[in-house]
Amino acid sequence: MLRIVLFLVLIALAGAGAAWVADQPGNVVLTWGSWRASPSIPVFVLCLGIFAVLIVFLWSILTMLWRMPGRVRRRRHEKRQARGRHAITHGLLAIGHGDTALARRHAEAARRHAPNDPLALLLHAQSAQLDGNRDEAQRAFRAMAEREDTRLLGLRGLFIEAQRADDAVGAVMIAEEAIKLSPSSTWASHAVLGFRCARGDWSGALAILDSNLSAGLIDKQAYRRQRGVLLTARALELETMDRDVARESVMEAVKLAPTLVPAAVLAAKFESEAHQVRRAMKLVEAAWLANPHPDLADAYAHVKLGDAARQRLQRVETLAAKTPADKAGHVEGQLAIARAAIDASEFARAREVLSPYVNDPTQRVALLMAELERAEHGDSGRARAWTLRAVRARHDPVWTADGYVSDRWRPVSPVTGRLDAFQWQTPVASLPSDKGTTIESSAFEEAMLAAPPPKRVTVANEAPGESVVIAPASTPASAPAAQDNAPPVAKEEPAVAPAEPVKPAPEAAESSPVAETPVFRTRADLGKPAQAPIQTVIPIVRAPDDPGIDDEGPSDEFTEQIGTPKAQAGGWRGFWSRWGA
Repeated sequence: MLRIVLFLVLIALAGAGAAWVADQPGNVVLTWGSWRASPSIPVFVLCLGIFAVLIVFLWSILTMLWRMPGRVRRRRHEKRQARGRHAITHGLLAIGHGDTALARRHAEAARRHAPNDPLALLLHAQSAQLDGNRDEAQRAFRAMAEREDTRLLGLRGLFIEAQRADDAVGAVMIAEEAIKLSPSSTWASHAVLGFRCARGDWSGALAILDSNLSAGLIDKQAYRRQRGVLLTARALELETMDRDVARESVMEAVKLAPTLVPAAVLAAKFESEAHQVRRAMKLVEAAWLANPHPDLADAYAHVKLGDAARQRLQRVETLAAKTPADKAGHVEGQLAIARAAIDASEFARAREVLSPYVNDPTQRVALLMAELERAEHGDSGRARAWTLRAVRARHDPVWTADGYVSDRWRPVSPVTGRLDAFQWQTPVASLPSDKGTTIESSAFEEAMLAAPPPKRVTVANEAPGESVVIAPASTPASAPAAQDNAPPVAKEEPAVAPAEPVKPAPEAAESSPVAETPVFRTRADLGKPAQAPIQTVIPIVRAPDDPGIDDEGPSDEFTEQIGTPKAQAGGWRGFWSRWGA
């Protein structure tokens, strides 16, 4: 509305001005040499306006002709950029669904039409990676590293290629250069931190951790935990070389991470040597409540140097009583009590503690039962049976990181280089499958474990302290073969009677085919899932560090159509096409 009013006002002013000019009397005299003209004032104003319009029109034509080459060049450049963007977009889509040939064609088109576009370099590098051409990929990443805007991305690609070529030194050098350019680079700091930890440069690893905290890559809680891990690793390495530095490091580590098992064990050891028993017990108890571990139980048992075995048993029972019964650590407490009871010759107590776990034992339970049989009764046959059962028993928790099982705690994962990756847990390969596959015991083990313990009698003509093992009458025929280490029985002793073999019933022999139910199974068979896992996540565009999949392109029969489908015609043509005309 305001514009309409303003337009009407301007028209009124123009009309008023034209009327005023028309009412003016007089003439304007123009002289040019011998040429003379004297038009009236209205005619002169009209001619002046027409002349101004012509001047403006001629100036516009001259300006358009002057700028035409630049416009043509700019239009060609925009057209090339549009083609390059189209090639880049469809090339990344081709990489996403794994079409190597199509990605290569689009990469070549993008390099022709948009050679300076960083996305064209990225497409070229990723298509080379997907095609398996590492040399071409390295050249593309080097070109990206020379540019200011894609330098970090080029260094990341060169780092991945160096890792593929097993060039650890080159990879670390590239990561260190990336850290100089961008201290907040997560992958570079992770790589340098893992390399320094693997090399044992704990001071350098701590410096990288401090820079990660200042750059905001980790929070305060994670920083405290990771710093405690690095200090514990340094203390374990310097325990035999520089005990003062080791003690200082582990004391700081146990303050930062009180639930870290190796830190608590080593700190309790140093406190015990300094006769700070109560402080050592508190350190172990704090870590035990969070993560029950056999090393903690052993450190708690030996917190007082020179104690008797029965005193250690009482101390371990006190520690095990602090664990809630609903936690998984309750088993660790019972095993620790059994271990201490065997050392203290409290065999009844050890057997009572282990009795709930005998039906489905783990490896440690079976080995403890074997040691108990050997220490209490001297029965080597039953001990061997339990040892054989331990070979095929379920695994106990161990230090595991990224599928790697270690016999001791380590600060970083040897697979991925991740800090604080080791956890005290059961290996994944030893977990039962979805069908609940179990390992059956052999008949020999069942017979040996079901047989009563043998009696020991002293023979008159033997040396003092020596005894003869008398097999019970219910021992099967295979049992004496397992007890070949026992001394021979004297012939004149009437108490010794040969064992009669027990014949199995025909029904039992027919109903238990050995060929269909194998006793031994390989660990690889136990770790196999019931069916192949289904990939639920399909990457759309791979990152530069994605090695890709070395598979062949889809065949013509199953090739998907790329592009928008052709729409059905409308109007009369569409009407007749629906009727098959």
